[in-house]
Amino acid sequence: MAYFKGQKEPVPEVETNVWSCTSESCQGWMREAFTFDENPKCPLCQSDMDKETRVLPVIE
Repeated sequence: MAYFKGQKEPVPEVETNVWSCTSESCQGWMREAFTFDENPKCPLCQSDMDKETRVLPVIE
């Protein structure tokens, strides 16, 4: 029997397309797969959003 003191397998990460808020005072972003709009507005401040790519954990 092996004990690993609560160590877990690392979560795989992949490059993911996201929408990022253009407002300097807002840190809002969302995964591209979670929106239906072609040009969404930020759900936090209603500013325009730009496409970016980020390395994020995989969601299954």
